[in-house]
Amino acid sequence: MSDLFKRAISLGVGLTIVSKEKVEKVVEELVKRGELAPSESKALVDRLVERGEEERGMFKSAVQEQVQRVLKGMNIPAQGDLAELQLRIDVLERRVAELEGISQMEGTQPEMRND
Repeated sequence: MSDLFKRAISLGVGLTIVSKEKVEKVVEELVKRGELAPSESKALVDRLVERGEEERGMFKSAVQEQVQRVLKGMNIPAQGDLAELQLRIDVLERRVAELEGISQMEGTQPEMRND
């Protein structure tokens, strides 16, 4: 496993998987124990949720980058490459169909080339 992938996994996984409800519950416990002023609780929840969203985005980006590297290393074509090839096939199929239609109208067989 690459270092980037390991770092991505360890990068704030805790905040990445914690829901807003769980954050609110923990902050509420801090308020009950007197470790946090009630007036500060909403701001703390908002900061932690925002941080979790940032961490989630960073984690997602890191995983996507790693997956792309692995796929590229395995020479697996990207979706765009496949779409481009499909377009080329479609064009060639139309051209073949047109040529076959012309040959049939003229009563001749298309010339086969052996290159």
